[in-house]
Amino acid sequence: MRATMLGNVGAAIALAGLLVGCAHGTPAPTTSPEPEPTLSPAPAAQPLPPGGFDYQLGGGYEPGAGVAIVVRDRTDAASPQHYSICYVNGFQTQPGDLDLWPDAAILRRDGAPVWDPDWPDEALLDTRTEQSRAAITATVAPWIEQCARDGFQAVEFDNLDTYTRSEGVLRRDGNLALARGLVQIAHEHGLAAGQKNAAEDTALLRAEAGFDFAVAEECAVWDECDAYTEVYGEAVLMIEYADDLPQPFDALCRAATYPARVILRDRDLVPAGSPEHVFEACPPRDS
Repeated sequence: MRATMLGNVGAAIALAGLLVGCAHGTPAPTTSPEPEPTLSPAPAAQPLPPGGFDYQLGGGYEPGAGVAIVVRDRTDAASPQHYSICYVNGFQTQPGDLDLWPDAAILRRDGAPVWDPDWPDEALLDTRTEQSRAAITATVAPWIEQCARDGFQAVEFDNLDTYTRSEGVLRRDGNLALARGLVQIAHEHGLAAGQKNAAEDTALLRAEAGFDFAVAEECAVWDECDAYTEVYGEAVLMIEYADDLPQPFDALCRAATYPARVILRDRDLVPAGSPEHVFEACPPRDS
C-alpha cells in the first residue's frame, strides 16, 4: 500500500514538471538507462571421457594402451595426451607440508596439531568456522588455479571425511561447507571436481557440494561400491590394491556389481619400472 501511494504522488509531481517545461518551451531532460553489466560465464567443466584410467600419485609415467584418464599429484605434470585429474589433499596436510599452512587452518588440541590416526604425518585441517575454512581456502585455491594452468581437466579432493577421525571435534557440516567452496572454485576454472572416498556422504556431496564424479579406493574391500554408482553412475574410478584383495582380480572384473572402470595398483602407487609396481585394468564391460 505505501509503495503504491508514493508511486502515484511521484507520477503527479513528474507530470507537473513536464507541463512546466512545455510551458516555457524547454523540452524535459531525458537520461539513458545504465547498461546492464555483462558477466562472463565460468568455463564448463569437462566430464570424464570414455576409456580406462591410471592412478599415478606416486609419480607420473607413460600410461599404457587403453588409458584415457590419468590421475597425478598437483605437483606433477599433467599428461597432455590424456584427460588429466589433479590430486589435491584439501582437508589435511601432506607429509612434510605443515609449514605451508597458516596456523588458523590447522586443527589443534592443547596447542598441538591433531594428526590423522592412520597417517600420523598428516595433520587435520580445521573446518569448524568460516574463518578457519577461509584460511584453508586461501591456501588451496591457488593450487586449484595452478592445476587449471598446468593443463589438468579435473581435480579430486581427498580426505573429505576427516570429521570421522577427529574424535568428534569436527562436524560433517563444516567439511561440507568447505567442499562446496572448493568445488565452486574448481568449476570457475573449468575443472570437473571429483569426490575422493567418503562413501557414506556420497549423495550429500553430490547434491549439496556439486561434485561431478567419484574416485573410490577399495570399495570392494569395504563393500561400498554401490554407494558411488547409485549416485554417479559410470562416472566412478575404482582402485583396488594388490596387498588386500577380497577376491582374485579377474573374478572382481567379472562382477557386474562393481563400477565399470576398475584398476589394481600397488599400495604405494610407484611408477612403472619399479620392482614394486603393479598395474592391471579390468577389460571394458562390453567386450
